Amino acid sequence: MCELLGMSANTPTDICFSFTGLMQRGGRTGPHRDGWGIAFYEDRGCRVFHDPVPSADSEIARLLQRYSIKSGIVICHIRKATHGRVALENTHPFQRELWGRPWTFAHNGKLRGVKRLPLRHYRPVGTTDSEHAFCWLLDQLRERFPRPPRRRETLWREVARLTRMLHDYGSCNVLMSDGRVLYAFCSTHLHWLTRCAPFGEASLLDAELRVDFSEVTTPRDVVTVIATRPLTADEAWTPIARGSLVVFDDGVARAVSGQGIRELAPASTRPAVEAEQEARVG
Repeated sequence: MCELLGMSANTPTDICFSFTGLMQRGGRTGPHRDGWGIAFYEDRGCRVFHDPVPSADSEIARLLQRYSIKSGIVICHIRKATHGRVALENTHPFQRELWGRPWTFAHNGKLRGVKRLPLRHYRPVGTTDSEHAFCWLLDQLRERFPRPPRRRETLWREVARLTRMLHDYGSCNVLMSDGRVLYAFCSTHLHWLTRCAPFGEASLLDAELRVDFSEVTTPRDVVTVIATRPLTADEAWTPIARGSLVVFDDGVARAVSGQGIRELAPASTRPAVEAEQEARVG
């Protein structure tokens, strides 16, 4: 399988700390050696970097650890190939245009039979089930809404419906964005945490690195990080319920379901070590 990392913030923020932790899992502390990629949203634009080599050995990854790109939304993926060869065109996140905006998509899991879903407007460049699923999802959105919906909640509900349909094909852990919000759908494992005032310190699980966030933030900052498995041992990570979509908007989490949309409060007391142990079970 693979691992995902995302960020949603109310002010442009760098993801160097969390990115440094995840990169170790790409061949050093984890088996995800088959390439990696990352997308940074800035205004209406999107910077995307891919490399088909292990992230732990990637010179591009080392550059990004040193080069502080500030963004409101970030999607990152490290790959352990299960479908499609190890190649640049098969590295996530994938990118397509819809309604004049760059959409990006990263997936962890295996979707059996998903390539039987018909495609009309979008075609995969590579050979992964993930990219086919992304093309199908955007096809469905484009068919349902020739123009973007006036109410964003209408779009959120449709994304929830479509990702649940993909969930029927297998494991469908997804991070996706259009630069406005970050969508996170969980089939098996996804966790999130929100950092806001009063900020504290955090230590990575996969690297010798500790940060005091009070020294690099302002009291108004709200930064939410999403990851397949917790990246730190001393923060409270919250698991996303299986089969559910959470939309992150300027760092605020909202669960989207058939019963409506509700804001989620971040965990404040649950030990992150407990969350990490739970994430490793099964």
